[in-house]
Amino acid sequence: MRTYTSAKEYIDAVIETARRRDGNKQEFLQCVKEVYYSLEKVIDAHPEYVKADILTRMIEPDRFISFRVAWVDDNGFTQINRGYRVQFNSAIGPYKGGLRFHPTVTPSVMFFLGFEQTFKNSLTGLPMGGAKGGSDFNPAGKSDGEVMRFCQSFMTGLYHYIGPDTDVPAGDIGVGAREIGYLFGQYKRIRIAFENGVITGKPRAYGGSLIRPEATGYGAVYYTNEVLNHENESIQGKTFAISGFGNVAWGAISKIVELGGIPLTISGPDGYIYDKDGIVTKEKIDYLLEMRASRRDRVQDYADKFGVPFYPGKRPWEVKADVAMPCATQNEVDLEDAKKIAANGTRYYIEVANMPSTSSALEYLSARENIIVAPSKAVNAGGVCVSGLEMSQNSQRLSWTAEEVDTRLKTAMKDIYNNSVDAAKRYGLGYNLVAGANIAGFEKVADAMMTQGVY
Repeated sequence: MRTYTSAKEYIDAVIETARRRDGNKQEFLQCVKEVYYSLEKVIDAHPEYVKADILTRMIEPDRFISFRVAWVDDNGFTQINRGYRVQFNSAIGPYKGGLRFHPTVTPSVMFFLGFEQTFKNSLTGLPMGGAKGGSDFNPAGKSDGEVMRFCQSFMTGLYHYIGPDTDVPAGDIGVGAREIGYLFGQYKRIRIAFENGVITGKPRAYGGSLIRPEATGYGAVYYTNEVLNHENESIQGKTFAISGFGNVAWGAISKIVELGGIPLTISGPDGYIYDKDGIVTKEKIDYLLEMRASRRDRVQDYADKFGVPFYPGKRPWEVKADVAMPCATQNEVDLEDAKKIAANGTRYYIEVANMPSTSSALEYLSARENIIVAPSKAVNAGGVCVSGLEMSQNSQRLSWTAEEVDTRLKTAMKDIYNNSVDAAKRYGLGYNLVAGANIAGFEKVADAMMTQGVY
């Protein structure tokens, strides 16, 4: 057995193993390094983790499933996509993680999201392991019939590997209520059983939870509120630069406005809009839903409707705001964006999308003494938290009110924040929310793995 002279040497060796095995998975390697390099003091304090080689075991998923998805388009032509499910870790519960339908879906993206999901789910305090899945299929521009046929084929390839006590998928980018319905319908058709706990994000009519569409955005704002409370400030009157315009951005904007904040921007693949008066009226917030439902994937429609400036091909980080909240996708904030955010005097950088910052951007912002950085695995855990609450309601054959779900979500986000702060302090890292979230999420999974033997 190899011995290591320090925790860092062990971490370096594990990352080299990841690079050797998965060197083509850049997003995954980025995520592994971000998590593991914050664990040095934890590994120092727990030599048993090294002896059991917990870190290497954690970067190797329990299984990675890839399958062909064949479907017929409206013109009668056969189309082929590739489907994935990575079941990363079930130490604390059945696998849980969304399905993403988007052209950018690759094995690297699946690995990074599944690895990240493991710690995110751990932070919620609910018994859920980490997984992720999806396909390079793009629902944009497809008819309902095409989306249905694709979803039916996808579920036919996936159903062998999921179940209420095995693996519970949910929605993600490109997978909304329409796609969830088609997926669940095909699962029910094949299994000849109504197992509504097999998938979450369902419509209310057949087992879905209230406030699930808003949950990620709501949770992000609840977490932000805790950060502001720590600084003796509040959301009231704060300005927000926000990217994206889907469910996450919509949920965040809705809650920000409710608490007195002023969202100034949204963005899409075509560029961003700047609304100096704020996206604060019911008409404007409701229009975000219309934009999403149109599946046009463009924010210029907002600029056209409300007469505000539109900046094609650009991102909103050049807009001066108190809080920056990237809500779109991974690595959307690069080093140049980070420098703009800092130059604007932004005080709070709140990651909402999964790993929205490149490594250089995160390092730059984290090094600024006047900027507080909150990590996505903690900030956006509200979505999977309410998915877990949906599982609980399904298991008990109950349906909670929106107030009950929202109260549980708010409590969970406060606990995630407090546990992250406590974990960082316990290892002498001060007020470091990034390291604290990594440590709090990691320790629970590691301790569970230690008690379950080598597998």
